[in-house]
Amino acid sequence: MTQRLPITRRNLLLGAAAFGVPAILAGCGNPNDRRTPGASGSAARGTITIGSNASDEIPKKSLETVIKAFTQADVRINTVDHNTFQENINRYLKGTPDDVFTWFAGYRMQFFAEQGLATDISDVWQEIGADYTPAFKAASTGSDGKQYFVPFTYYPWAVFYRKSLWEEKGYQPPKTLDELTALARKMKTDGLIPIAFADKDGWPAMGTFDILNMRTNGYDFHISLMAGKEAWTDPKVRQVFDTWRGLMEFHQPAALGRTWQEAGQSLAQKKTGMYLLGMFVAQQFPEADRDDIDFFTFPEINPQFGTDSIDAPIDGYMISAKAKNVDGAKALLKHFAQATSQNAATKLDPGTLASSSKADTSGYSALQKRGAELVSQATHIAQFLDRDTRPDFASTVMIPALQRFVGKPDDIDSLLKDIEAQKANIFR
Repeated sequence: MTQRLPITRRNLLLGAAAFGVPAILAGCGNPNDRRTPGASGSAARGTITIGSNASDEIPKKSLETVIKAFTQADVRINTVDHNTFQENINRYLKGTPDDVFTWFAGYRMQFFAEQGLATDISDVWQEIGADYTPAFKAASTGSDGKQYFVPFTYYPWAVFYRKSLWEEKGYQPPKTLDELTALARKMKTDGLIPIAFADKDGWPAMGTFDILNMRTNGYDFHISLMAGKEAWTDPKVRQVFDTWRGLMEFHQPAALGRTWQEAGQSLAQKKTGMYLLGMFVAQQFPEADRDDIDFFTFPEINPQFGTDSIDAPIDGYMISAKAKNVDGAKALLKHFAQATSQNAATKLDPGTLASSSKADTSGYSALQKRGAELVSQATHIAQFLDRDTRPDFASTVMIPALQRFVGKPDDIDSLLKDIEAQKANIFR
């Protein structure tokens, strides 16, 4: 079992406020791929390929912009739909992967490092380490003590809403679950769908489970459950699903047929009152409306834990074990680690924050500043369900299980028994 490296506020901001188609990611000749020439035409370090999951318009443009400033080599970006990328990542890395690939910090990174599917970049960290806090380095470190990942951006999960709508209706951010329920009832009376919700892609519901579990049972139990050390049939877990079922009447209906982008647009259009999601929801708002976005951290359920924990996943880059241009790939990772690169990305993508402690945050939007503040105030920071557990458990067990719950929320006991049985086969 991989040793997990939990991230806490004290460490994280010390000093700073996929399994199916093999070569699809590397060899697809995507019509949206972009080759960025080096400064001297025939680049000094040859050609570097990147397998990218940045398929949405804003993150895609952000990556392309950052790559344009890299002058040491030619870079080819092979962009694949975000969900397809994640679902195919295992066979992709075992097949003919790109030199560099977008991925996630923590357990998800460690899993592929342990499989021998990633290149040790400890030498890169000798040069970039001073630009990161100790916990960002910890989140980039494998169970063998070596580094395999360069953090680029991160983003908190919270409950987002439109300030103008709330001011018009006189709504106030709830501090407890009872207050949240009362607010949702008031929104229904006012003709709004209280909570935007979507789970067509399988992963968004994980964020709801994460926060309900951490609010109910605490961060330590949540991380232990993700590690396969707790039983899904434990009454503590059933309580989480009972609480969630009680909120279902306020959720946007037909969630299994809706993408997170569509749910985000419903929030932007003032058809829904609030939305628990990552800060990247801002991508679905017209630029002119982004100053109208605000959020609150999910309210207290159990006073023992209060609101001490949040999800704040870290995105970044790794080098595949089969990279053809390791030298060029390492140079590119150093470029991603530069504060100027991350500044360029966060300027273009309003839903992200820079990982480098040397990044210039003075240009952050009000939303980004609020996001950084939320993370700095959290005692415990989780990476997200599908990043805090084994990728096979997340994809083959939890995605269908949570979608099953969303479709039939009254069938909790048999659902949890099924999850536990499958967990026992995976976590041996």
